[in-house]
Amino acid sequence: MTCKEAFQEISKYYDGELTNDEKRVLKEHLGRCGHCQIVFDTTRKTIELYCEGELFPMPEVVRSRLHQALRRKFEQKAT
Repeated sequence: MTCKEAFQEISKYYDGELTNDEKRVLKEHLGRCGHCQIVFDTTRKTIELYCEGELFPMPEVVRSRLHQALRRKFEQKAT
């Protein structure tokens, strides 16, 4: 398995779409390739954080700066 193939299989792995043989091949590749293992772990952590999905209020100062920046961008595009 190449790194490109592994990247394509990672989302299928987390979606439960891989056969046991495909999982085995992916895990063998991950055992040999630190870069792909990092992508695999990062993807897992991203999914976990998204699923926890805690919303928190944005501080008013940040909200105000964001609105100002968006307004400026919108005005630049309008001209």
